[in-house]
Amino acid sequence: MNLFVRDKLFYRMLVSFALPIALQQLITVGVNMADNMMLGQLGEAPMSGATLANNFITIFQIMCMGLGMGASVLVSRFFGMNDRLSMKKSVNIMFRMLFITATFFSIITFLMPAGIMGLFTSEEEVIRQGTGYLLISIPCYYLNGYAVTSSLMLRSVGKAHVPLVASCCSFFLNIFCNWVFIFGKLGAPAMGVNGAALGTLIARVVEFTIIFGFLLFRDTNIGLRVSDLTLPVSDLLPEYIRISIPVLVSDTLLGLGNSAVAVVMGHIGASFVAANSITTVVMSLATVVIQGISQASCTITGITLGKGEVQKAQQQGITFAALGFIIGGFGCLLILVISDLVVGAYKIEPKTAALAKDLMTAVALVIWFQAANSILTKGTLRGGGDTKFLMVADIIFLWICSIPLGALTGLVLKWPGFWVYIMLRIDQFIKCIVCIVRLRSGKWIKKIDNKIDNKAKLKEA
Repeated sequence: MNLFVRDKLFYRMLVSFALPIALQQLITVGVNMADNMMLGQLGEAPMSGATLANNFITIFQIMCMGLGMGASVLVSRFFGMNDRLSMKKSVNIMFRMLFITATFFSIITFLMPAGIMGLFTSEEEVIRQGTGYLLISIPCYYLNGYAVTSSLMLRSVGKAHVPLVASCCSFFLNIFCNWVFIFGKLGAPAMGVNGAALGTLIARVVEFTIIFGFLLFRDTNIGLRVSDLTLPVSDLLPEYIRISIPVLVSDTLLGLGNSAVAVVMGHIGASFVAANSITTVVMSLATVVIQGISQASCTITGITLGKGEVQKAQQQGITFAALGFIIGGFGCLLILVISDLVVGAYKIEPKTAALAKDLMTAVALVIWFQAANSILTKGTLRGGGDTKFLMVADIIFLWICSIPLGALTGLVLKWPGFWVYIMLRIDQFIKCIVCIVRLRSGKWIKKIDNKIDNKAKLKEA
């Protein structure tokens, strides 16, 4: 097989799917960067408090991504089969599982916000700052959860422009509200970290209204309406569990693993947390294109296999991997070029600034391998239905390699920040190699059945 697909239509489809997603990710990164820089003006404790609080919220968001990406594997495949009823049922199962998940996180956050913060750090001031942020953010579990999963459904059927529009509106509103409530502008009280949480909450309301409203009232590709939310789904549930639950488990363990990484960083010290919060934003900025291609490759692979074109999907997978290495190289160079400029924009101690620069160099190296790895694990292989293999890979390499090595080198051996960060992300290097071998084997392409009553399909048609 050739390294690159020769069909121009493939690249047009890739751009049409990936560009809106990448732009939306860029907007999200812009919001996070603005939050960090505003809170950074208040000192390291407020910035660290918000960062560590968001680490817990990120666990929920990753679970939402797991639910959504698992459902999108089915929806994109059924979209290729032109099976609308199966798409509706897949979305319904996802929404019902999401409601249970959001309720669980809301209760835990309401009952023990300080306990949650205590998992990440022992510094009382950081815990105090993060506790208020968590409590104000409780409604976001529902708002953001339904917005994120609905976005993934729309993307999987070629409507990626809708979440992009919603994110644009949310971006400007979030920055404005943060400016008002963090610093007490236009007569509002200066709320500090709590102001950042309130600004985010207001923006989430607008984002949810646009995305969820479009899915239920305007979209015609899935065609889901309010009356469809009570559809019986038991006939599709076994297939949903087989394909989607490994994605949920994988992404949840990834979220827990990243939080475990944050725990290691939190116990190293506030300086390491503050330095990492800076590098996290920069890494997110450098990977927006990667995330766009990852989700686009999942959708394109699903649609291609839904049409029964197996060899074409295999060739596309090789091209996606090659693009990952190329884009990862550009991301590496970008981080190295802008690192000094970004670190200099924060009001932090010289020791923290020096540590942030060391971590930037480590991030630049990691991203090269992470690019190809993300496109394969979150895109091509997932779109092929190889979700069980990916779940096992995530469990083994993150929990058996990255976390123990990061804890050993950071908390026991006290290695320099560069090497601690490399050890914390060593799974990215290993998974990249393993997933390329899996791609070449062709074993990642799985059959998906739409076991729905023929009478129900005829009625839907």
